[in-house]
Amino acid sequence: MVVSLDTELMPGVRDTRTIETYGRNILGGRDAIPKLLELFSHYHIHATWAVVGMLLARNKAELERFLPEQKPTYADAEPSNYHYLDAVGPDEHDDPCNYLGSLIDVIRSYPGQEIGSHTFAHYYCLADGQLPEQFQADLQAAKNITERRTGRLPTSLVLPRNECNPSYLPIMKALGFTAYRGWELSKVYDQTLEQTNARRLLRLMDAYLNLTGMHCYPMESVVENGIANVRSSRFYRAYSPGLSVLEPLKLRRIRTQMECAARNGLVFHIWWHPHNLGVHTERNLKDIRSLFEYYSYLHRRYGFRSKNMGEIAVEALACE
Repeated sequence: MVVSLDTELMPGVRDTRTIETYGRNILGGRDAIPKLLELFSHYHIHATWAVVGMLLARNKAELERFLPEQKPTYADAEPSNYHYLDAVGPDEHDDPCNYLGSLIDVIRSYPGQEIGSHTFAHYYCLADGQLPEQFQADLQAAKNITERRTGRLPTSLVLPRNECNPSYLPIMKALGFTAYRGWELSKVYDQTLEQTNARRLLRLMDAYLNLTGMHCYPMESVVENGIANVRSSRFYRAYSPGLSVLEPLKLRRIRTQMECAARNGLVFHIWWHPHNLGVHTERNLKDIRSLFEYYSYLHRRYGFRSKNMGEIAVEALACE
């Protein structure tokens, strides 16, 4: 079982939300991180924390020093975090929605927790207008600031929106990334297709009912062109009061996928954002705890193991 968390705070949502409308979720997600780490520790869960590089700066001056010279030339400029730099505060104390700082040290203090990359500025590598050299500059900046902050270069990459431009795989590999998280093998999840309301509705329904399959896969299929594609199996949808009657179906869907992987020696990859747990936090943690209880049962019965993305890549690449 693989767990990854897209750790992005405001840079991950700024193009569609504001601090006024979503700040409660961001701050609540920050508060949820230590609680998640306690759960991970108790159930021996290894996880990859894919962090937006901008969050790792200690202050505004340091953030500006690590900005790449080449910035994305999106046809639609609205999603670019570079347009919002004036709104970023001086440091974590004054602007906890745009700096992760102290929480990085907390995450790193727990065993089995990997600091991966979510690009430097939440880069959309399938957006119209952006160029390969801009993507490369963004990843290099993400590597630089992660090494400065943690003392280690990141090797696992989660691309925003799970977008992956296949032509960018050589860039990722050349920069030392050994793993990335691709999307589920279904047209419902294919990010190269138009993201219609019908496709979004099918993804929502698939969280509760098995419309697209188990999305578990053998370790032998992970390596593609010399890099590990640790594909997503399930996005954990946070508790919603409006859909509360469906919560048992959601949890059963996830447990069924977990058991499929455990019984058959396959990989199951679940992911979410900390800010998804920013409201109804205790209810979400209760549900996640129940999934980890089931993981423990599967571990005892079938030898199901927990690995982060980097550990999966090491194991998969060793078999090549």
